[in-house]
Amino acid sequence: MQSMVAETKPQRPLFASDDARWAAVIGRDPAADGLFYYSVRTTGVYCRPSCPARRARRENVRFHPSPAAAEQAGFRPCKRCRPDAAAAPHADAVARACRLIEAAEEPLSLEALAAAAGLSRFHFHRVFKAATGLTPKAYGVAARAERLRAGLPRSRTVTAAIYDAGFNSCGRFYAAASDILGMTPRRFRAAGAGARIRFAVGACALGAILVAATERGICALSLGDDPEALVRELEDRFPKAELIGGDPDFEAWVAAAVGFVETPARGFALPLDIQGTAFQQRVWQALREIPSGATTTYSEIAARIGAPKAVRAVARACAENRIAVAIPCHRVVRRDGALAGYRWGIARKRALLDREAD
Repeated sequence: MQSMVAETKPQRPLFASDDARWAAVIGRDPAADGLFYYSVRTTGVYCRPSCPARRARRENVRFHPSPAAAEQAGFRPCKRCRPDAAAAPHADAVARACRLIEAAEEPLSLEALAAAAGLSRFHFHRVFKAATGLTPKAYGVAARAERLRAGLPRSRTVTAAIYDAGFNSCGRFYAAASDILGMTPRRFRAAGAGARIRFAVGACALGAILVAATERGICALSLGDDPEALVRELEDRFPKAELIGGDPDFEAWVAAAVGFVETPARGFALPLDIQGTAFQQRVWQALREIPSGATTTYSEIAARIGAPKAVRAVARACAENRIAVAIPCHRVVRRDGALAGYRWGIARKRALLDREAD
């Protein structure tokens, strides 16, 4: 009876305070590896807690939840402890969990997924999010949304499609429908009929730029030589939506997008309406974690999201990205450093990387 109580007792987060994290660093505690990372201001590197390197002074140390967060802050991985490979021992477990989530007819509990991975609830949650960029719950919602997108056009009714996709409550689904589909299910089923999309075409150093947005945020940011071709592409993507020419307020969004293309270091503050499959969302989230001025490879992205063998699928997800620069697929190169294909042209990819390197 006591053992049953112990098994169901809520687990307390480990290393929840900076003092606890610092104690783990001092003790080079391997149990802390994968739960947080620390950087050293004077050396410019970040490490895992168990790193055998010479101990830094406390005032020079910062803590980070993931390698991506440390690199975003401007630190590079330590060559001794290889913190950027910290999630690798659990890559297979994360990949198995992803397959379980995708195949499940109903949402799986965190306890069930952690047990299947052979990890504690808390550790599994941290490892899964570090590898995929999503929590297990968010990944499950994205997987069900992917099934729903595929099933809505074919289903007899919207309700049937919702249940067939694995959502066990219509009420809960409709409450989050805009976040899941970017529009109501009926509009999605009707190829965007009734949806209102504002758009405008401007000019930037890389040619013509089209910016389009739903009520939720930017849904397309395209580059090209022919403004009319960019508009036709938008019409083909949303054949039954109401496309509205940009008003003066929307022109400010276009100006912000142009400014970001011209000066990437300023950051992109506009909201995004990101619509894609569960796998695409994992890839695009990983892309958004690549710091400006840095590049990575398709294989590194595949490893980071817990799917090391899905290099070609990662490349396809990059090719399907329709929000240029803000989801920076231009920062992904081949293993030999060559610039692979880019939806908006290799010359623009090279120009973007050159601007970010300045």
